[in-house]
Amino acid sequence: MPFLGQDWRSPGWSILTGGDDDDEMYASEDCELAAKKRKKDHCRNNTDSQCFYRENWIYVHKESTRERHGYCTLGEAFNRLDFSSAIQDIRRFNYVVKLLQLIAKSQLTSLSGAAQKNYFNILDKIVRKVMEDHHNPRLIKDLLQDLSSTLCILIRGVGKSVLVGNINIWMCRLETIRLWQQQLKNLQMNKQVNNGLTLSDLPLHMLSNILHRFSDGWDIITLGQVTPTLYMLSEDRQLWKKLCQYHFAEKQFCRHLILSEKGHIDWKLMYFALQKYYPKKEQYGDTLHFCRHCSILFWKDSGHPCTASDPNTCLMPVSPQHFIDLFKF
Repeated sequence: MPFLGQDWRSPGWSILTGGDDDDEMYASEDCELAAKKRKKDHCRNNTDSQCFYRENWIYVHKESTRERHGYCTLGEAFNRLDFSSAIQDIRRFNYVVKLLQLIAKSQLTSLSGAAQKNYFNILDKIVRKVMEDHHNPRLIKDLLQDLSSTLCILIRGVGKSVLVGNINIWMCRLETIRLWQQQLKNLQMNKQVNNGLTLSDLPLHMLSNILHRFSDGWDIITLGQVTPTLYMLSEDRQLWKKLCQYHFAEKQFCRHLILSEKGHIDWKLMYFALQKYYPKKEQYGDTLHFCRHCSILFWKDSGHPCTASDPNTCLMPVSPQHFIDLFKF
């Protein structure tokens, strides 16, 4: 029999019982139970949780008090602000993905059990949406890569860091993430058959105008791989110069100047060098807003019960990083 306080599935006990196979069996059973629980929680979250919250806004207290400390949590915000529906709106999709990515990088250990459930339910819906409509798979690949890296570090250092929940559940989640990564890796873009006007039929100035509207360098490079004409336009120095000027300040240019063989500034290389040192300007079709008068966080088109005489003067757009900061205690 194991001595008092010893885990009956610890290495020492498995040696006495010859239980390596038993360990694998129990781990497998735990994974199956965790998978069943996730499916059950997923169904419950879809059917029940939204029924408790009629309004898509949440009160955020400005300072911690004895009565309200810790009341506003990420898990509650996920339910009240209806992120599950937000990902179906193309204006909000990138915003929610960026938010999940920031949580994966720095806030995963702070999530409660309910917040974990909401987080992975939303992530599951995002992956399924991308698999169906092929919308921005690169963005999701980056999110899953950051989440996988963080989980690997936390699981290897279990005991040194606080990871809420059973370790076997987190192992199963890591396996699910790797499965999602493989599915996205095997994703094939269907070639659309269209006998009408195509991108290649547009005049050069219109194609150039399209490229100048992109705010992400990788999107420019990807589009440049479609045709030789688009590749030529995607290598334009002025295009990359304007992109650098949009995201970074002039002082930052001076610290990281990169010259070409002809002695000109290589703006394309500058862009990718600068983003390693400085954050890029974030651009989203729609964001959450914070009312400074009411201390309420909400989607702008959903509104909130504001008591200010001029509500528009109290509104402030909330970036994904600002959103996370609002729920730090």
